Amino acid sequence: MITIQVHISNAEPIKLDIEELPSLNDVAIMGSNPRDRKDKEVNWVDDGVNMVIIPWWRINFIQVLPDQDAHEEFPLPFRND
Repeated sequence: MITIQVHISNAEPIKLDIEELPSLNDVAIMGSNPRDRKDKEVNWVDDGVNMVIIPWWRINFIQVLPDQDAHEEFPLPFRND
């Protein structure tokens, strides 16, 4: 499961769980467990709904969030080690 943060036009970003990253041919993002940045329910999703489909034309950009179980740290060029 991959967790992404979707930045929707004129709305607060939401987190979604997806099975695989979208391809260039996709016209929408389909994800489960929609929630806000702080992992709370979003108010525009009805009770009991756990899957949403968001069309690409509503999305500004997507962030792929790091896996919470992975403790691997990537070296960055600007880090002072």
